[in-house]
Amino acid sequence: MKDFKKIYAIINPISGIGSKDKIPDAIVAHCNLSKASVDVAFTERAGHAAELAERAVENNADCVIAVGGDGTVNEVAKNLLHTDVALGIIPKGSGNGLARVLNIPLTVKGALDVIFAGNVSVIDACRANEHIFFCTCGMGFDATISAEFAKGKRRGSLTYVKDIIEKYLDYKPEIYELRINEQTITEKAFLITCANASQYGNNAYIAPHADISDGQMDITILSPFTALDIGPLAIQLFTKTIDKNSKIKTLKTGEAQILRSSEGVMHIDGEPITAGKEINLSVIRSAIKVLTPENVTFAGDVQRRLNDVFMLFEEMFAFKP
Repeated sequence: MKDFKKIYAIINPISGIGSKDKIPDAIVAHCNLSKASVDVAFTERAGHAAELAERAVENNADCVIAVGGDGTVNEVAKNLLHTDVALGIIPKGSGNGLARVLNIPLTVKGALDVIFAGNVSVIDACRANEHIFFCTCGMGFDATISAEFAKGKRRGSLTYVKDIIEKYLDYKPEIYELRINEQTITEKAFLITCANASQYGNNAYIAPHADISDGQMDITILSPFTALDIGPLAIQLFTKTIDKNSKIKTLKTGEAQILRSSEGVMHIDGEPITAGKEINLSVIRSAIKVLTPENVTFAGDVQRRLNDVFMLFEEMFAFKP
């Protein structure tokens, strides 16, 4: 357990949905109870969270709290690698993949209770060329959707669904060459996801057996499929059984190289970037200290995952443009 004296909180005001205006008061109240000093800052632009996190480390913070989605968490966390500064997460994004993997509550109060309980877990990170990721990076269709989602003004699960439907019919799978575990594999793929953690977010499990602290990543290859395959794939994605689908191939490795015919979009923890033809991947073992519940379990029960599917459909039908 850790007892914090100096805390920095970095809040992305435009992540996910809903106002973040009351969160600073909640953080300050917890800090007052634990007699810790606190500095709260709102991000103002892309990359600002990384600058604020770097400053927090320079100012000898004990803990940096990231308030936002996986993109915000990524910006903060990559500046805490191999330091004694613990990462706290208040998940306020659209997918909240890392928080879900680590069983961090999605409510502000629940997340703060976890942070101030002071239990530290050490997890891996991964590198794709010069970029750090903690959950997933990918190329192909999921990267295309990330780029489309980043352009939109709306957030939430429905926006993802709409983007997927609109882009699916026009998307052309690409051919990739993968160099993994001393073998070369050529695959025509709809998408390739490199997973340090098991899910994208929203409990959509693209790599059900990925373990965020085992020193390896799971590379999931989804082959081209027909419209008839969409239903089973969607259900398996949310019930943590997608690896059972015949269109899926999974490779476990500590490092890999992926080659494609041209540069293009790739996503890093859901944030789109432009990357070259050659993607070099590696695991950074025991990279960062994260505040988590004391008994972290990475598996969830089937009924909970089915409930996630039902909630997604409820959101779709309740949505008003």
